[in-house]
Amino acid sequence: MKKLLIAILTLALAQTTFAQQAGRFRMGMDLGPAIPQGGGIGALVNLEPKVNLNNKMNVGIRFGVAGIAKDVTYYDFNEDYDGEVSANVSVSGTFDYYFNNGKSNAAPFIGVGYGYYALSNLDVENGDFDNPDDIGNLDADFKWAPMVRAGVELGKFRMGAEYNFVPKSDLQNTSGQVIGEASNQYFGFTLGFYVGGGKWRNNSNF
Repeated sequence: MKKLLIAILTLALAQTTFAQQAGRFRMGMDLGPAIPQGGGIGALVNLEPKVNLNNKMNVGIRFGVAGIAKDVTYYDFNEDYDGEVSANVSVSGTFDYYFNNGKSNAAPFIGVGYGYYALSNLDVENGDFDNPDDIGNLDADFKWAPMVRAGVELGKFRMGAEYNFVPKSDLQNTSGQVIGEASNQYFGFTLGFYVGGGKWRNNSNF
């Protein structure tokens, strides 16, 4: 009778632990280099609150800032220029799927996202052109865009890679004529950590 009582109590505790993992919140922070399309280097930082749907999936909202020097193409010159470093801000809904059997602290994952990117102003140096009328400027703009990522979580630490498919923006001269385009896509390597959400090495995988 005593052994049966202990077995029932142990099973109940296990089920309670599992129930607490699904629906738990976690907060993550990632940062690292950002590589814009066309080359160059920048930096990014992401903050992402999430909620666990079950032992292998979660959803969240990623708040990101990426500082990159955009690749600028002018239609009349057939040449590329580097614009000044500008900070783009984004808010994206995210979904991650994890590959973990509950016996390891390592959890590889793949993820997708879709969100709203606020693109900052862009100026090109006057010295790039002989005619001041050809100086390009890009007013602040907003784009909807997808994102894909993959990586691995080791305990409470996280490293990954992501690609943000942000559409190009039109570049205008001082007369308002479209004279080129600026690339907004970028690739990022991230290192970070998260708090909350439970642990990987248990019955619920979170």
